[in-house]
Amino acid sequence: MNASFSGKKLLVVGGTSGMGLATAKQVLQQGGSVVLVGNRQDKAEQARQALAAEGEVSLIVADLMTEAGMQHVIARINAEHQDISLLVNAAGVFFPKTFVEHEVSDYDMYMNINRATFFITREVVRNMLAAELKGAIVNIGSMWARQAIGATPSSAYSMAKAGLHALTKNLAIELGSKGIRVNAVSPAVVHTPIYEGFIPKDDVNEVMTSFDSFHPIGRVGTSADIAETITFLLSDQTSWVTGAIWDIDGGVMAGRQA
Repeated sequence: MNASFSGKKLLVVGGTSGMGLATAKQVLQQGGSVVLVGNRQDKAEQARQALAAEGEVSLIVADLMTEAGMQHVIARINAEHQDISLLVNAAGVFFPKTFVEHEVSDYDMYMNINRATFFITREVVRNMLAAELKGAIVNIGSMWARQAIGATPSSAYSMAKAGLHALTKNLAIELGSKGIRVNAVSPAVVHTPIYEGFIPKDDVNEVMTSFDSFHPIGRVGTSADIAETITFLLSDQTSWVTGAIWDIDGGVMAGRQA
């Protein structure tokens, strides 16, 4: 076993599927322990079982869309996990919709996730500072925060993710001298369960394949693709990287193909 994360505890907000779950697996395989935050008990238990052979896994189940859910996560962190020194903010939803079709409930959905991300991160950082723990935070942003895509109108989602990119840079400046690095990844289309929210499950593979040519590399991303980079940013191998927002996008942001 690679022991890069031996003795370190990782919190993954939105860690019961997709990129968050893949990152948790890699950190466990490299000697760390993980705490997964998810919004469904059954899904969280499935994630725990999937990772159980890799190492120590704890669960926190809460609805991050509500303030009560956010406070539950904070309370559990302070009661049981004040030793967290690694954090991945992976919670997210994605429902493409034109600007004029957006309702207040759509807007609130994205901003409530940002609220939970903000204050859960604040609590982890407070504990790290109090214990003088050094570590790293990685936020999962989005290419949609950097570039609008006509085929997938997503103004509220893009606005929320752009805020997460801005938070990344602010925290990097504030926390750099404390030994806490803060970075973000900015993926393009990645095949994760997030698309099952608005595409029938049986159709997801076909829809994902239709986006292959959108990426200069010729395929959509996988959760493991993104997790490899997140794990790298969490590790001491990137000890001089902070405030970065890395395009992990198969080349989309490099320019136009035609």
